[in-house]
Formats: sequence, structure tokens, C-alpha cells
Amino acid sequence: MNAVLQKPGMHPDEWKTRVELAACYRVFAMLGWTEMIYNHITVRLPGSVTGGNKQFLINPFGLHYSEVTASNLVKIDLQGKVLDGSTHRVNPAGFTVHAAIHDGLPDAHCVMHTHTTAGVAVACLQGGLQQTNFYTAQLHDKVAYHDFEGITIHAEEGPRLVNNIGTRQAVILRNHGLLTWGHTLPQTFAILWTLQRACEIQLATFSMGPAIPVTEAVAEKSTRDALQFQPAYGAGQDVFDALVRQVDRIDNSYQN
Repeated sequence: MNAVLQKPGMHPDEWKTRVELAACYRVFAMLGWTEMIYNHITVRLPGSVTGGNKQFLINPFGLHYSEVTASNLVKIDLQGKVLDGSTHRVNPAGFTVHAAIHDGLPDAHCVMHTHTTAGVAVACLQGGLQQTNFYTAQLHDKVAYHDFEGITIHAEEGPRLVNNIGTRQAVILRNHGLLTWGHTLPQTFAILWTLQRACEIQLATFSMGPAIPVTEAVAEKSTRDALQFQPAYGAGQDVFDALVRQVDRIDNSYQN
């Protein structure tokens, strides 16, 4: 990203985080992973900015992903209190889930949630995601499930969600959609892209008839060989940067 990673009066680490997150919202818009003004991508701010307190950035409720910029992202705490003077509202349904994960999982720097057609469709299947394609084979024993409890505005659901997630970074919210978390935003994106692609292929395959199963041994081997999530191999940074360059050629106003 070619943005100036600073803004007068703001810690440079916060501005850098804002620009990266705003770019990600534009990437989602470009890929069609939007649900009008709903759903969320959040990033926990580093301790250099917060002094050790848990604070994170979330999209302003009421704006489409294509309207999100570095400046209009909203900084909130775990109770949903706005910390940066923003006049924008925060969607309670998004804040509740994301706050629970940022608080309950120490390594959850970034959390992404979508309601794509393929993701919701697989989330509604009795068997969920099944081991039948190239992308599911890269997620062997990496997918968690959480049962549907209604619209996610009740804080008491948070501990159950975190418990069901455990250490798995790909999550299927039954009857609801997809969620991923990661140590970095690009890693979280790479996991979500793989999960989304797995769901798309499953949806297409099941529409035609019975699928050829992938054996557990092959899936386990494929997951070990899948390097795109691992920090030593970029953890999704290269692919995320490539997509941001695409966004920049279309509209780089997210940097504002």
C-alpha cells in the first residue's frame, strides 16, 4: 500500500492499522463479500496505541464497505464505547461477537465475518463443510462450529462462542455464516478466502450429485502442505497486497 502511514495527532501505528483495515473493506467490496451495510471486519489496536487496553476498530454502521475509509473507522473498547469522538453508530450485532473474540482469544488480532450465499448455504447443511474438494482438504481439523442462537446481540453468547472456537481459526456459524480470526489481517483474509472457496466448490458440486470424498490421510497431508497461512511463508500478505493494488487502480479513497 502506498498510503502515507501517518496522520497529524494520531499514533502512526494506529494510522497504519486504519489504512490496512480500510483497504480490506474495499477488497471485500470488490470481491462481492458484502451484505449491504451489515457484517464486519475488526482489528485490535496494538499496545503501542492503547497502553495495553483492549481496543479495536470497526466499520461505521450505515456505510457500505465501499465507503469505509481510514478516517471514518470507529475505535471502540470491549464494552462498545466509542473512543475517538466518532459520530457514527456501531452495530450491536457486530460488536458483540467481535468483542468476545478479541477479548477471549489472545491471538485474535483480526476477526472477519461474512454472509455470502455459499457460506450461509453450507452453514445451513446438516453435515456442514464436507471433505470433498481441494480447499476443504487444506482445512483439515481447522474448522470450528457454533450453533445458531439468534441475532448476536446478547453478550452471554460470547463465552460459548469462544469455547466452541477453541484454537480453530476457521469458524462456521450454523444457519448464519462464516467467521475467521488470525494473528494478522492478511492471515485472517487467507483463511477466510480458503473457507469461502471451499464452500463455493461444495455448493456447486452438491448441485450436480454425489461428491468424491477426500480421505482423512490425504486431507491431513494437504493441510500440512498448505503454506499460505503460515508466517514463514507470508501468511497471506502477498495475496492481500496484490488485491489492494487492484483496489488502488479502481479507487484509493480508502486511504483518506
